Amino acid sequence: MLDLTFEPPKPKVISGAKAEWELVIGLEVHAQVASKSKLFSGASTGFGAEPNSHVAFVDAAMPGMLPVINEFCVAQAVRTGLGLKAEINLVSAFDRKNYFYPDLPQGYQISQLYHPIVGEGEVLVDMGPGVARRVRIERIHIEQDAGKSIHDMDPNMSFVDLNRTGVALMEIVSRPDLRGPEEAAAYVGKLRQILRYLGTCDGNMQNGNLRADVNVSICQPGAYEKFRETGDHSVLGTRCEIKNMNSMRFIQQAIEYEARRQIAIVEDGGTVDQETRLYDPDKGETRSMRSKEEAHDYRYFPCPDLLPLEIEQAWVDEIAASLPELPDEKKARFVTDFGLTEYDASVLTAEVESAAYFEAVAQGRDGKAAANWVINELFGRLKKDDRDITDSPVSPAQLGGILDLIAAGDISGKIAKDLFEIVYTEGGDPAEIVAARGMKQVTDLGAIEKAVDEIIAANPAQVEKAKANPKLAGWFVGQVLKATGGKANPQAVNEIVARKLG
Repeated sequence: MLDLTFEPPKPKVISGAKAEWELVIGLEVHAQVASKSKLFSGASTGFGAEPNSHVAFVDAAMPGMLPVINEFCVAQAVRTGLGLKAEINLVSAFDRKNYFYPDLPQGYQISQLYHPIVGEGEVLVDMGPGVARRVRIERIHIEQDAGKSIHDMDPNMSFVDLNRTGVALMEIVSRPDLRGPEEAAAYVGKLRQILRYLGTCDGNMQNGNLRADVNVSICQPGAYEKFRETGDHSVLGTRCEIKNMNSMRFIQQAIEYEARRQIAIVEDGGTVDQETRLYDPDKGETRSMRSKEEAHDYRYFPCPDLLPLEIEQAWVDEIAASLPELPDEKKARFVTDFGLTEYDASVLTAEVESAAYFEAVAQGRDGKAAANWVINELFGRLKKDDRDITDSPVSPAQLGGILDLIAAGDISGKIAKDLFEIVYTEGGDPAEIVAARGMKQVTDLGAIEKAVDEIIAANPAQVEKAKANPKLAGWFVGQVLKATGGKANPQAVNEIVARKLG
């Protein structure tokens, strides 16, 4: 880990008409388990299939069908818990959460209310150099997803697609430790990053594979600190839950709007009702969905079709031994091993594929130079073309080849950029391209000196100015490089120009 002292960021303060207010935010993140089959059936979890084509009898609640636990999904939940430095419960149990909805054929959801598989953990959310929020994880439980109701295909009818029914979800519940919209979005981003490194969720928010329920409340300055000391929730305001957020930007906008809505109610002498709300991104506002249910409203009881889930410590240890290097550790190693800044290391480790790409380029080469080329040239060009690192036309071996040519003095930085463009658009081996197209840097001092002499002889007036003001020598360097098509070694040109001009 980076040997740094982290300061927590300041809480977001919103000025109301009568007072200053602070935010208190907790999140319940639903992450779809990366598995080929569902939690209690062998039906496929593939996205984008024909409606109701990935449905087993147990998913459709056919009479007499019993759930059978998917061991791989359990392993993925354990792996996630270990990645979040959380306690793994060797004994957990499933409960039925009873409610009626057309896309829930059973009339209940199998979840884990009383005995979750994962206990307390933590996430360190970076908010800038030396600034981070430590967010406590309360629990992670596994549960089955519901189906999808579709209301916009017909003016008179709604349709139901059960393909998602029974897909395994991990519900990752945080403590109310977040204090602002930016922190909340950064927390979801960090969680997504860790899950993708672990391979337990693909983090695709567009497909609904990662979505968040955001709990927002307001309090007077100092009240949150009192809550942390005493554990007394009554010193905080009444919270409202904003359901099914699948965009970092919308999460921030929804929190900002909801906080101001609650402040206006309280300052007007009203009380905030605990309820579930939805965010309308077109109007930029939250609206009431239903009054917030408590656990007893769902009539939870132990699922009679499933025995308590007992796992062995040896199995947990086996999973722990297979964990990959996680983002914080990888970032620390990039800083130490390659001499990168914390910022550059953060950019390169943001996605697991980007980190792997950089490391392949940097292996055995100058780490800082590799980082500059990956971040500035490659990432910049990919962003311009709206492409992903996994779709990069330039392989790590090709970019490494360009760096090798620079290090050997065969090409200059300017030629390297031209070479990168050729490799990006046409492909090919960098060394072969340089040889075939005559791009090799001129290092013959005699040839460079001849070019310098010609430029000096042709510009006597400029020579006099440069002798009076040595800063103008750069003009001669530019002219020589131009005359040689950018192939002359810039360092040699500088030295010869300086010597010739005295």
